[in-house]
Amino acid sequence: MSEENVFVINHPLIQHKLSLMRRKTTSTSSFRALLQELSMLMAYEVTRDLPLVMEDIETPLEPMRAPVLEGKKIVLISVLRAGTGMLDGMLRIVPSARVGHIGLYRDPKTLEPVEYFFKVPSEMHDRDAIVMDPMLATGNSAAAAVARVKATGPKSVKYVCLLAAPEGIATFRKQHPDVPIYTPAIDVRLNDHGYILPGLGDAGDRLYGTK
Repeated sequence: MSEENVFVINHPLIQHKLSLMRRKTTSTSSFRALLQELSMLMAYEVTRDLPLVMEDIETPLEPMRAPVLEGKKIVLISVLRAGTGMLDGMLRIVPSARVGHIGLYRDPKTLEPVEYFFKVPSEMHDRDAIVMDPMLATGNSAAAAVARVKATGPKSVKYVCLLAAPEGIATFRKQHPDVPIYTPAIDVRLNDHGYILPGLGDAGDRLYGTK
């Protein structure tokens, strides 16, 4: 389904693995493995619109015209630190992609993003950027990350997350109505601390076992 440039990926395998990740009893190692598997599955949907061209090849039996990717240059941009957990799965599907990183943390009082690191390929104008972070909560960090990427002049930008809150989508849409959001689930709301409910907790802590 899609609404206002928001695409909910409802494939049964994706929904199943997300439910396993939500369980509080899921171990760190299982959470990490599930995130990689889910990211691989999501990569198929996010890259569904990549254009193809026909190319002359030879099979073991005869020549033929075969479809191949047009040569689009993809850059996968991970929002540190939890976005890195999605990066490995995505790279399994598009191993030739370049990789960028954005370091942001959320100020616990203002909930506003603070940047501490930014590194992307030097030539972005002909690249299609896929920005990834597990949680689209308040939307402030996501909007800041995408604004930073846009400033480098990429050909296109997409945003991918595991969970989204309505409040985060509204904030993101207000600032970046042109950027599509891909997510397996839109949850109910945010709590007073800016966490998604019912959610799955802090994705970074669960991924790295830091809490």
